[in-house]
Amino acid sequence: MGSLGAILKHPDDFYPLLKLKIAARHAEKQIPPEPHWGFCYTMLHKVSRSFALVIQQLKPELRNAVCIFYLVLRALDTVEDDTSIQTDIKVPILKAFHCHIYNRDWHFSCGTKDYKVLMDEFHHVSTAFLELGKGYQEAIEDITKRMGAGMAKFICKEVETVDDYDEYCHYVAGLVGLGLSKLFHAAELEDLAPDSLSNSMGLFLQKTNIIRDYLEDINEIPKSRMFWPREIWGKYADKLEDFKYEENSVKAVQCLNDLVTNALNHVEDCLKYMSNLRDLSIFRFCAIPQIMAIGTLALCYNNVEVFRGVVKMRRGLTAKVIDRTKTMADVYGAFFDFSVMLKAKVNSNDPNASKTLSRIEAIQKTCKQSGILNRRKLYVVRSEPMFNPAVIVILFSLLCIILAYLSAKRLPANQSV
Repeated sequence: MGSLGAILKHPDDFYPLLKLKIAARHAEKQIPPEPHWGFCYTMLHKVSRSFALVIQQLKPELRNAVCIFYLVLRALDTVEDDTSIQTDIKVPILKAFHCHIYNRDWHFSCGTKDYKVLMDEFHHVSTAFLELGKGYQEAIEDITKRMGAGMAKFICKEVETVDDYDEYCHYVAGLVGLGLSKLFHAAELEDLAPDSLSNSMGLFLQKTNIIRDYLEDINEIPKSRMFWPREIWGKYADKLEDFKYEENSVKAVQCLNDLVTNALNHVEDCLKYMSNLRDLSIFRFCAIPQIMAIGTLALCYNNVEVFRGVVKMRRGLTAKVIDRTKTMADVYGAFFDFSVMLKAKVNSNDPNASKTLSRIEAIQKTCKQSGILNRRKLYVVRSEPMFNPAVIVILFSLLCIILAYLSAKRLPANQSV
């Protein structure tokens, strides 16, 4: 749960945080009893808590398929990300990964912490995969094959141009969007979305992550892995690592703003994709990460802290987004509010200021022309606290007591296992 200081500063975060905490506990109790499915959902909670919460809203059959799809691609990504693996070993594994998912005996030790456990115990994922319907299996195999081949290509190739950047993001995230659309269609819950829109859904999320994770990626051991395209960063520095140093802060932020502006090119496609969804659980599953992405970009834009540490949305705001994203009106409202926040940060001296403002205005125009923007809840931009801080302290203390009681009540059951 969010810190007491953060809750006092943003007291209207308290109720959504409480609901998120309860939902997280409920999700943990829904882990299936079968060993292989139990492993898959437990691992899902460990490698992505936020995704695990969103996925729980899906209908059971689709939820299982999406869970396995996520874990298969997470395992594939673990192989790609492990810079200690020699290229001549890594590339064949990436290219053949779509075959390994049919083999209950296959595993490959790599990665660290929970990701290493996922790889060492991958037979559980394969066993669960083989229990899915054929339509789900074919969709997962197809995307895994295409993604593995694309990753292998970029193991041996630098991201030089913006076209390279889009191609890499297509392989590692756009294909996820295509795969999810195929799973939604296989579940007979949605029409099959156009590939271009599905691709943009993935690219918007991936580019946000690449922008946000600059410092983590540049400091990767034993060697850095960066996906910022030279065509963009080369306008501002001779070496990508130069942005880490304080004396290069102005150029670093200008490059950052250039990349954020590039990412905003995908927003209108994303809004169109989400507006076509019919199933509420699928809609929420898709919309919440997209709102998180636009919120993260709004925080990162013109923010030198991207080069000093981690920039991310506070937990209370995340909880608020999860709690209040129920309709397309909420999505338009969130995108509009975050675009307002972003627009306020644009510096007229930035070399890409006019381009950035043009992209923001296009997004705002789309939101306004939806005809439902006036029904949005202004939960993102709020200047005054809703509650007295003293009340929040009391409520927070009561929550701690309740959670301690619930934990103590569960203790005997845990001890007997």
